[in-house]
This record gives sequence, structure tokens and C-alpha cells, in this order.
Amino acid sequence: MTTVIIIVALVVLLVLWFVIGYNGFIKKRNQCEEAFSTMDVYLKKRFDLIPNIVSTVKGYAKHEAETLEKVIAARNAGGRTSIGEKIEDETQITGALRQIFALSESYPDLKANTNFQELQTQLAKIEEDIANSRKYYNAVVKEFNTKCQTIPSNIIAAICHFKPMALFAVDSAEERKNVKVEF
Repeated sequence: MTTVIIIVALVVLLVLWFVIGYNGFIKKRNQCEEAFSTMDVYLKKRFDLIPNIVSTVKGYAKHEAETLEKVIAARNAGGRTSIGEKIEDETQITGALRQIFALSESYPDLKANTNFQELQTQLAKIEEDIANSRKYYNAVVKEFNTKCQTIPSNIIAAICHFKPMALFAVDSAEERKNVKVEF
């Protein structure tokens, strides 16, 4: 009789452990999705700001069409849906924006233009928000991935097919180098 009680108690504890572990995975996965969605909101805000920047720069740098076309092409490519694709699109847009702001150095009138300065300020704020949302996204993904890979929760992850998620990382070795500032 006591053996049966012990077995039933162990089964109940095992089921309880599984349910609590499964719910923990769902909570972490939802945090990851919410974090990416927050980052997506800031990326959309930047996406909407790009046409204003491009049109302002076009007025000053008509013959720099190639750079402007890259910015527009990078912006228009942003219709993909997976996390990996969105990260790739985001990297291309960041590179294109760097080119456009480097271009502004060649046009002192553009740098002094109030509209351009305001757009640049707005973009700087959005970029800061994007950076902060990337940090938050990576933090919650790290927690989820750790839960997927550590014992005993990795057992639940394997049974329920929870897979580690992709961190937001810089792929370009060029972007990892120190920036050289000259005056």
C-alpha cells in the first residue's frame, strides 16, 4: 500500500514538474516574441522616417543617386517576416543610412538645414531605442535559450520541441571595428 502511495506521489510530482516547466517555456517564448515585436515597432518607425531623410538629401545631392537608391532599396526590401530575415533587412538599412549621413558631410548646406538636423535627431533617438530593444530582446532570448539547454528543463524542451532562438548579432566584421574619429 505504501509503495503505491509513493509511486502515485512520484507520478503527481513528475506531472506537476512537467506542467510548471512547460508553462515556464511558454512564458519565456512569449517574452521573446514581445521583445522582438517591440524592436519591430522601432524599426517600423525608422522605416517610416527614411523617405523624409531621402527627400531632404535629394534636394542637396541630386547627383548622388546611387547612395540614395541603396537607401530606398534597403527600405523597400523590408517586407519579410521571419526573425532572421528581419535582422538581415535591418542590417542593410543601417549600412545604407550610414552612407547617407556620410554623404551629408560633403554638403555643408545640407548639414546646416534645419529639416535635415531634425530628421537626424529623430533618427538618432530611434536608433537609441532600437539599440535598447535589441539588448532587451537578446536578454530574454538568452534566458529562453539557457532554459532550453540546461538540465532538467532541456528534457521538457526536447519533448515539446522548444528550440533555441536566434540572438540579434552584428554579422559584419566591419561593424565590429573601432570607429576612427578625426577632427
